[in-house]
Amino acid sequence: MFIREYNLRKPYERRSKTGHTHTYYRNATVVVLRCDNCDNEFERDRSKMDHRRLSNNYFHVCKNCDSKRFAQRKGVERKKIWDMPASSSLPVSKY
Repeated sequence: MFIREYNLRKPYERRSKTGHTHTYYRNATVVVLRCDNCDNEFERDRSKMDHRRLSNNYFHVCKNCDSKRFAQRKGVERKKIWDMPASSSLPVSKY
């Protein structure tokens, strides 16, 4: 689940031709997400993510969880809904 994003200013140092060190800054946008598997919050650089995945229409899994296993479980849940007959009286939100 997408929670928020913020800007982070990172300092770096470089050495000039004359030997002096200069500090310069780079701005990075960081995205805070909640894992849909274990409900832990984690951060990722926005530049390393596809911009379409920055919504709640996609599932987000942290690196501590197994994303392939999570995807297989979600597929089974969807298959239960797809195999349900149209005349059943069970609500779809139950699954």
